[in-house]
Amino acid sequence: MKKLFAEGIGTMFLVLLACGSAVLAGPSIGGLGIGLCFGLVLVCLCYCLGNISGCHVNPAVSLAVYLAGRMSGKECIGYIIFQLLGATVGAGLLYWFMNMAPGFNFGGITAPDKYLATNVLQPGATSGMALMSEGLLTFFFVLIVLGATDPNKGFGKFAGLAIGLALGLVNIVGIPVDNCSVNPARSFGPAVFCPEAWGDFWIMVVGPVIGAVLAVLCWAAMNPSRRTVE
Repeated sequence: MKKLFAEGIGTMFLVLLACGSAVLAGPSIGGLGIGLCFGLVLVCLCYCLGNISGCHVNPAVSLAVYLAGRMSGKECIGYIIFQLLGATVGAGLLYWFMNMAPGFNFGGITAPDKYLATNVLQPGATSGMALMSEGLLTFFFVLIVLGATDPNKGFGKFAGLAIGLALGLVNIVGIPVDNCSVNPARSFGPAVFCPEAWGDFWIMVVGPVIGAVLAVLCWAAMNPSRRTVE
């Protein structure tokens, strides 16, 4: 239960702080700044929760870890449920915070009542473009997670730094397309409070799932040894 609670708390803060950076200061710090915030939040969470739950805070990561034989199916399902719950709580807190002062500038965004850093297609982007972006960026991110945390060939205390940098990088690249998800829970939480986002939500699930599977297959090809759950 401690692991599940840690996943819920971690995902809550990921949404609250990282998405909060876009809501409160997006126009001021831009995509580069928002991407950096996502990366920094994950670095902090990795070093806080890594020894408790592994700090997945992402259903795509949990799926990949399960497929790689590093956790059981039951544990994977539990992780995903608590990640979704945590993301919803984080988005709810951010939504509540925004509505405490509807006249506040919120970094210069428009229509704050309908904006919560949701993952939706940006002007000119197509569903196919977003799906490809989510798949490839998740592929890269999850591959970094699998390699950095490999029980035999991982990088120990430096794993959290590599994982955080990877999340920041993919956000910098993906934000112009669909605000960058690579994490179905990160997309789910804000969508609960912004129904307009549900139309594109399937992309934020299918893309990361495909990317996670590709990452597992690629890592298995490069590192065929597998560590099964005891």
